[in-house]
Amino acid sequence: MITVNTDGKIMVRRCLVTFKPFRIFVVGVGFFSLCFLMTSLGGQFSAKRLGDSPFTIRTEVLGGLESRGVLRKISDMLEVILKRIDALAKLGNASDSRRLEELSSAINRFQPAGLVERIQAIAQNVSNMAVRVEQILQHSMAAGRVIRDGSAGQCEVPKDPQYPDCASKVDWMRARWTSDPCYAFYGVDGSDCSFLIYLSEVEWFCPPLVWRNHTKPPTQKTFSKRQAAFRADVGSLLEQVGTGKESLSFMKRRIRRLASQWGTAARRLDRKLLGRWREQKKVLVHVGFLTEESGDVFSPKVLKGGPLGEMVQWADILTALYVLGHNLKISFSVKELQGFLGVPPGRGSCPLTGPLPFDLIYTDYHGLQQMKQHMGLSLKKHKCHIRVIDTFGTEPAYNHEEYATLHGYRTNWGYWNLNSRQYMTMFPHTPDNSFMGFVSEELNETEKLSIQRNKVDNMAVVYGKEAGMWKLQGKERFLQILHRYMEIHGTVYYETQRPPEVPAFVKNHGLLPQQELQQLLRKAKLFIGFGFPYEGPAPLEAIANGCVFLQPKFRPPHSSLNHEFFRGKPTSREVSSQHPYAEQYIGRPHVVTVDFNNSQEFDSAVREIMRTQVEPYLPYEYTCEGMLERVHAYIQHQDFCVPETPAFPAANSSRPWPGGPAGPFVILPNSTGLGWAPNASAPPCWPPLSALQLLVSEEGQSCVEACRRGGLVCEPAFFPFINNKEALSRLEVQCEGLEAELNHVFPAFSAPQRECGLQKEPLLFSCAGASAKYRRLCPCRDFRKGQVALCRDCL
Repeated sequence: MITVNTDGKIMVRRCLVTFKPFRIFVVGVGFFSLCFLMTSLGGQFSAKRLGDSPFTIRTEVLGGLESRGVLRKISDMLEVILKRIDALAKLGNASDSRRLEELSSAINRFQPAGLVERIQAIAQNVSNMAVRVEQILQHSMAAGRVIRDGSAGQCEVPKDPQYPDCASKVDWMRARWTSDPCYAFYGVDGSDCSFLIYLSEVEWFCPPLVWRNHTKPPTQKTFSKRQAAFRADVGSLLEQVGTGKESLSFMKRRIRRLASQWGTAARRLDRKLLGRWREQKKVLVHVGFLTEESGDVFSPKVLKGGPLGEMVQWADILTALYVLGHNLKISFSVKELQGFLGVPPGRGSCPLTGPLPFDLIYTDYHGLQQMKQHMGLSLKKHKCHIRVIDTFGTEPAYNHEEYATLHGYRTNWGYWNLNSRQYMTMFPHTPDNSFMGFVSEELNETEKLSIQRNKVDNMAVVYGKEAGMWKLQGKERFLQILHRYMEIHGTVYYETQRPPEVPAFVKNHGLLPQQELQQLLRKAKLFIGFGFPYEGPAPLEAIANGCVFLQPKFRPPHSSLNHEFFRGKPTSREVSSQHPYAEQYIGRPHVVTVDFNNSQEFDSAVREIMRTQVEPYLPYEYTCEGMLERVHAYIQHQDFCVPETPAFPAANSSRPWPGGPAGPFVILPNSTGLGWAPNASAPPCWPPLSALQLLVSEEGQSCVEACRRGGLVCEPAFFPFINNKEALSRLEVQCEGLEAELNHVFPAFSAPQRECGLQKEPLLFSCAGASAKYRRLCPCRDFRKGQVALCRDCL
């Protein structure tokens, strides 16, 4: 038996009483008791909000007395625990001493490396929490004193005619303020005072409260504008794109492969701009369709022949913005988006209080919807900074929410009330939108000569990597005709066996990497489409590698009215072939469009192609330099945040035109159109008004068609300058009445009825609109050779 002397008892007793880690451990026990107590008391610190964690400590303490009562109970509990420890320390008999020695030994064993430090950290957190709670209590009591003193009144809802929605918004807050944590983030605690503070200082539905301190916070430090410098090394961009998805790997491979061409294009554009100063913009790129929140159906299909057109375009947009020298942030998830924008926590019901940290935001329809969910009312305030990458285009009639709803143009997309030029398309579908595009690899003269020498005249490659693209009814008939003259190759994805949709006489290579596909195209004479997919990048790549593109003509044209694929898309555009751009802007001999249902016409087209010798061809606007020109011009000149200042007489005004001449229009030499008078005053405009040519359409004809007929392009930025009675008068149009209406074909007139109409809503100015009743006033302009998006003086 081990004996313990009196000195030993005293030593153990002192050890237990003075052993700091042990006391800290006890404080830790008290901390968890605190959490348990908070739970049992129904969440005093969480303002009793449904769905909050019982361990969530909020800054909205309901009242000083109740909260101090909670702290008193916690203090009492800790005091009881410490008294029990002191009682143990006073044990004096041998058996108790033995227990104390065993306890001391256990404590010594219960000290692994770092335990004491961790317990001390817990204690420090508890101490910090106590200080924070005391601060909250002091703030709460101070606020209570303000209200009791009468300085703040009774927080009655003000009745101010300048804020008619204040009362209804307060009622909404009373019922729904717990629906989003962002309200609590801004200090809402369920009282009418907190509602009024929020609605007057965070939102704008109530007037400022007289008893609040309205001193403006210190303005953020303004940073001097920086010059954008062209970049050639894409290493930093590749790091920003990141990893983890096959879609991102595909984009990085494309960026890396075309890096040298982007560098060469940047040097050319720099020389063209003569070193002109360019402001570096802060740009956020949020690729919504690749986020997990949108489903990301594209990434799993990258290695299975799925559509890659969108990823091609996004990779090129990222590269263009980076090479131009702008400050770029890239987001592929909603969490990254929230972090970059600095949105308050919650579900997006509250607006941003600070300035938008970006000059421009490039996203897509998926990303736009995600921004709406998480930016709340701030989206309306900041939407002028947004550019929407829109594959098929959005026409103004579908973009204006009220008009679209009333006139049957409402779809699953569109209705965002943006300026229609904020939508940026893959091809120049309609001039209402801005043409963003993508790039194809550009060949040098040596490569072009090599391709022409090595072409196999009887070799054809089919456009279609997914087996489903081969399910077109009647394809066997025209493939049999093609097989008479040519050896047919396919690049259809398959896993274990040949896809049953692919005929036996087709030599299928399976899904090929980009470089191997390019080598196949450089040998082939013909690249043939089945009619789907629509308007992808592959035909341009084939034409750039010396192939002739043979595609089907659609009779009648496909549109949202008669074809399932286009149903629900925000456009009435009629698609006349699989690739309208290739048909209209490139044409023969590089592009042959025929009716595949007409066997004789198809047979004749194949034989014509075999006799034709073509060189590799790539439109300038799809080169790296061409895309850099467009993106640079848009960034420098398109500003949709500047409020429009009407500078022209109203439709029913009798006052004369401002400025020198009686009217702003002059007759152009050798033309039926009108031009802008050089001495006519006008607000700033891009493109410059010197490019304007005013033409008149036929009944049932859009301005797109009317301008194209004159070898020009419709320019929606010019609509405000021709939407006036002076334009109608100069065209000698007889009008019995002239009123402004919401109508996407106005300004226009009906000669037989002598009816004239001007546009009331600027968002409805439309190049694409047409009416069998009206002839339209069409603002047209010239364009640079090979660059339809820019006028001759636009760069």
